[in-house]
Amino acid sequence: MTEQNTRAGILLMVLTTFIFAVQDAISRHLAAEYNTIMVIMIRYWFFAAFVITVAARHAGGIRAAARTAQPAVQIFRGVLLAAEVCIMVAGFVLLGLVHAHAVFACYPLLIAALSGPVLGETVGWRRWSAIGIGFVGILVVLQPGTGVFTPAALVALAAALCFALYGLLTRYVARQDSAATSFFWTGVAGAVVLTPPGLWLWEPMAAADWIWMSTLCVSAAVGHFCLIKAYEIAEASAVQPFAYLQLVFAAFIGVYVLGETLERNVAIGAAIVVSAGIFTLLRARRRATAG
Repeated sequence: MTEQNTRAGILLMVLTTFIFAVQDAISRHLAAEYNTIMVIMIRYWFFAAFVITVAARHAGGIRAAARTAQPAVQIFRGVLLAAEVCIMVAGFVLLGLVHAHAVFACYPLLIAALSGPVLGETVGWRRWSAIGIGFVGILVVLQPGTGVFTPAALVALAAALCFALYGLLTRYVARQDSAATSFFWTGVAGAVVLTPPGLWLWEPMAAADWIWMSTLCVSAAVGHFCLIKAYEIAEASAVQPFAYLQLVFAAFIGVYVLGETLERNVAIGAAIVVSAGIFTLLRARRRATAG
């Protein structure tokens, strides 16, 4: 792995986080006007078409990409991610981009905390300390027991838990399946599970919003492509800390484009969560390198 590849991977991850932040803003706009499940279903149709196209272009084609020894887990992963996206977009509508992302930023801490019981990994005292500090940051954001606290913030926390479980199951299936197989099942399972309720809840969409919907679908495909390339040319441990920039970009869009407010407690709490999360990522990287 060359330094140039690592640098390029980091730049791709930064671009990915920006695209995903823009995608979140578009999702918030559409979900505020139309049924959330319908919006995500259309996005997943495009996503499924994208992963099928990618699979068809690789050696062995779609059959090779779909081949797995653990189909139940792969399907559950895909369904879990689809549920997480729906919950998170609902959180954008209820809380706004800034507040929702500040809470969601705790997902790496949840992954670290659950890696023991789910994957049998050892979590040392340093990472447990970082996890504890990170959840202090979440309490700063949420301010439970005060008039500022809104139960809707628990929606973003539920999304973070779903995404953490999805990440852990992704690591679990990686013991037997390739990344291409996991990517294939992520898109296809999500599209299949969302289609029945999405069609049932279908609402006519204005012509202008179909433009936004098309932009959302294309940005999702481009974002995932950049993410795949980032992990192809650089080590995951090198680029993963930069995924937190999505919070920065989302906060900027939320404040300066959507007119949201960045409260002091949200900024302080998010900074604590991000710092703790980056520590856990760097600590995991150090342990992997030592091993």
